[in-house]
Amino acid sequence: MNLNTRYLGLELKNPLVPAASPLSTNIDGLCRLEDAGAAAVTLFSVFEEQIEHEIEQMAHYLDYGSDSYGEATSYFPEPTDYHRGPEDYLELIRIAKQRLSIPVIASLNGSSKGGWAKYAKEIAAAGADALELNVNWIETDPTSTGAEVEARYTDVVQLVANAVAIPVTVKVGPYFSALANLARRFSQVGAKGLVLFNRFYQPDFDLESRTVSPNLTLSNPAEMRLPLHWIAILYGRVDLNLALSTGVHSAADVIKAMMAGARVATCASALLANGPGHLLTMLREIEAWMVVHEYESIQQMQGSMSYQKVPNPSAYERANYMKELQSFRPDPVLLR
Repeated sequence: MNLNTRYLGLELKNPLVPAASPLSTNIDGLCRLEDAGAAAVTLFSVFEEQIEHEIEQMAHYLDYGSDSYGEATSYFPEPTDYHRGPEDYLELIRIAKQRLSIPVIASLNGSSKGGWAKYAKEIAAAGADALELNVNWIETDPTSTGAEVEARYTDVVQLVANAVAIPVTVKVGPYFSALANLARRFSQVGAKGLVLFNRFYQPDFDLESRTVSPNLTLSNPAEMRLPLHWIAILYGRVDLNLALSTGVHSAADVIKAMMAGARVATCASALLANGPGHLLTMLREIEAWMVVHEYESIQQMQGSMSYQKVPNPSAYERANYMKELQSFRPDPVLLR
C-alpha cells in the first residue's frame, strides 16, 4: 500500500504525525516515535511567557548581591555561559535534525507580536522543517469584537509567515463565527496549513479550598467529530493543507480524517495512553483496511467524503442537523 502524503511541502511516508506532547520533550522520546512509524514529529510547544520568565529569573540571580562586596561577582559565570531563553528548545531542534530522518515541526505559543516573530526566526535558524503556531487566546474582554479578535490572529500569522522561509501552519480552536472565512484569510497572509482543533483545557473548581484546579483529561474518539466535520467543509475551498487533531485513537479515525480531506492526522492522547508503539498498530490496520476495500493509496481516499461536491453546503448542513435530531429515540420506560 502507498501511504505517502504531502503536508506543508514535506513528503511524508504516511499520514501519522504525533502532536505536541510530553513524548516530544526530549530526543529519546522523538527517536521512539520515529521507530514506531511516525512520518514527522511535532515538538512540544514552547511558550513565550516561560522563556521570558527564565530570562528574568536568571538576570535576578546574576545581579542579586553583586554589589555586596567586590568579590561577589566572581561567584557567578558570565550570562553567556548559561543556556538562557529558548536555547534548550533550539538545541533540541538541532539534535533532532541530526538524529532523525523524518521532518521536525516546531510548535510556538507566543503572547506578543515581537515574541512571535523573534522566536519564530530562531526556530527556523535552528533547522526546523516547519513551524506550527499554537494560537490559543481566550478573549475575556467584553468590549472586544469578533472582527478584532480575528484580526489579531491574522496579524500574527502574517507577521510570522513574512519573518521565516519555512512553511507555517496554524493550530486554532473552533470558537469562531466564520471559521471558513478565517481559514481563507490565513491562506491569504501566508499560512500553508491549518490544524483543527486546539483543545482548550477547562479547569474545575475545588469546593473545599475554593480555588481553581487543573483538570486535564485525555481526548476520546467522540471529540474527533468536530474537526472531522470542519475538514470536510473546508477541503477544496481553502488553499491550505489540513491536519486533523483531537480524538484520533485508531486506524479508523485516521481513515476518516483522510476521507474528509486531511493531509495528516495528529495524535497525542492515544500515544500517551498506549505508548508510541500504538503508531505501528494503526499503520498495520490502515494497510489491512485498504487491502480489503481495494484502495491503493492514501491520496486516492483524501477528500472523497468532503463537501466539495455538495452544491449547497449550508442547506446540506441544515438537513443533516434535522436528521440527527430526529434519529434519537429515547427509552420509552424513562418517559413514563
